[in-house]
Amino acid sequence: MKAYIFPGQGAQFPGMGQDLYEASPIAKELFDTANSILGFNITDIMFGEDAEALKQTQVTQPAIFLHSVIMSKCLGENFQPNAVAGHSLGEFSALVAANALSFEDGLTLVHQRALAMQAACDQVPGTMAAVLGLEDEKVESICANTEGIVVAANYNCPGQLVISGEKTAIAQACESMKEAGARRALPLPVGGAFHSPLMEPAREQLAEAISNTPFTSPICPVYQNVVAKGITNKEDIQNNLIAQLTAPVKWTQSVQQMAQDGVGEFIELGPGKVLQGLVKKIDRSLTTASGSL
Repeated sequence: MKAYIFPGQGAQFPGMGQDLYEASPIAKELFDTANSILGFNITDIMFGEDAEALKQTQVTQPAIFLHSVIMSKCLGENFQPNAVAGHSLGEFSALVAANALSFEDGLTLVHQRALAMQAACDQVPGTMAAVLGLEDEKVESICANTEGIVVAANYNCPGQLVISGEKTAIAQACESMKEAGARRALPLPVGGAFHSPLMEPAREQLAEAISNTPFTSPICPVYQNVVAKGITNKEDIQNNLIAQLTAPVKWTQSVQQMAQDGVGEFIELGPGKVLQGLVKKIDRSLTTASGSL
């Protein structure tokens, strides 16, 4: 069985998507549609060389979404997944690829998500840190015993977690992680405390938009970050998507569940190869590949 997987924020690079735009009339039409929906020419930034402009959350998130979804649309009849999943932002790409959301509605939600997250970051400054070489339970325990808000945010693969929360709490937790034997515990260059309680203002804002957006049943199970299970019920999909901003990304658990459910091949659609690397670290027996037209 085959799963298509979609990356999240951080996978972007200058020039992304230009090859698609030039090679496929379908891609060109969708990119042009995106420019009009967003109200600015995101293609100018994506296809340009300004890495800093591409790093702005309100640009990064739609850019990665567009690259990923347009790749799936360009595959046409060849896109026949037994399952889909996305890492954080990538879950929106997965839902559009699996026809649970229209392209236009998916892009609109991603744009609103980016703006809501940026506003939440401006309201309550926070950060994230990568913790390498500690067991999940130990990381969770240290977070629970650290003063202030700090939680496990991304379960990327065994021995690689990302924590998220208030800056002082993150700094204290990193020291405690090192004392407990972590190989590394280092703050990440991100704009805020994603997938933590500090994103509650963004979750509330996005909840209304998601609730007012029409969803349909996907063509295959969508393994969602919040529950790490294959979901096909559209109401459940909506509720999990609303919960996603303040809940951890259970990527390790999602891949393990897909493998348990019979998925042996994982094809990454979108910029970069980050998820392929994580899948291999989760289970070496699984096959990975990059999507191509």
